[in-house]
Amino acid sequence: MKKDTIAQRQSLILGKNADFDNPMMNALQAIGGKWKLLLLDSIRKECPKRFGELRKELEYITHSTLTAQLRELERDGILVREVFPEVPPRVEYKLTELGKQLIPVMDALCRWGEEYGKQL
Repeated sequence: MKKDTIAQRQSLILGKNADFDNPMMNALQAIGGKWKLLLLDSIRKECPKRFGELRKELEYITHSTLTAQLRELERDGILVREVFPEVPPRVEYKLTELGKQLIPVMDALCRWGEEYGKQL
């Protein structure tokens, strides 16, 4: 299966003449989605994180959705997936250097969320 890039997906979504120099679009393409930031937040708090640990912590995400979101984050270079040749199989997810660059962004979002929550 051929890996697609963020630029290729943007082209499919926006058409052939899509503006790939839009930083916000690039960021949202990589970390947007219903669960990605929650997954990244969980992994950054305890890294590496096993698939089963993510399932327990984020129990409201279906198995297939969790798998799909993790694959997208891996494909986009934000997470690395390590499979250990053991029985039963063990799989761990870690932030890449690119993924670690998101930590201050997630910290800022958490601070904003706290302030927003106080105003409700």
